[in-house]
Amino acid sequence: MAIRKIVEIGDDKLRKVCKPVEKFDKRLKQLLDDMADTMYHADGVGLEGPQVGILRRVAVIDVGEGLFKMVNPVIVEREGEQSGMEGCLSVPGRRGIVTRPNVVTVEYQDENGEPVTLQVSEFFARAVCHELDHLDGVLYVDKMDREVSDEEYQKYIDEAEEDDE
Repeated sequence: MAIRKIVEIGDDKLRKVCKPVEKFDKRLKQLLDDMADTMYHADGVGLEGPQVGILRRVAVIDVGEGLFKMVNPVIVEREGEQSGMEGCLSVPGRRGIVTRPNVVTVEYQDENGEPVTLQVSEFFARAVCHELDHLDGVLYVDKMDREVSDEEYQKYIDEAEEDDE
């Protein structure tokens, strides 16, 4: 496994539409494993191809429910609405409030090419939408309702820590 360099805002690769994966081989599995290692190393909950400079439709997500490796993912159904704070490993030091669907159904292939259908909600749905936007060259800053200040973010963190106690 390897930690890959995360591409940051300003790099044209983040604005490209990714191509579908056609080969399900050892290289794909290595890429997905490297992406997962990179995501965990950076304390992220999701990472996809363009963020590591690979313009293919691949994503890894782990919001605390285990690692999901998604190849050629497509959101096929959206329900409800939620607004919440988002950040991005490719947009360091910034956060924003983004409105997203509350429930999404995503169809994708696993690393062996087997079809998977998954319905997720709340934070998991937010992560899926955020990561799949990247595959179409869209960043959360393009969709955010407003930027979050450092002070507002710190208050959010402090309140979350109080809730955990």
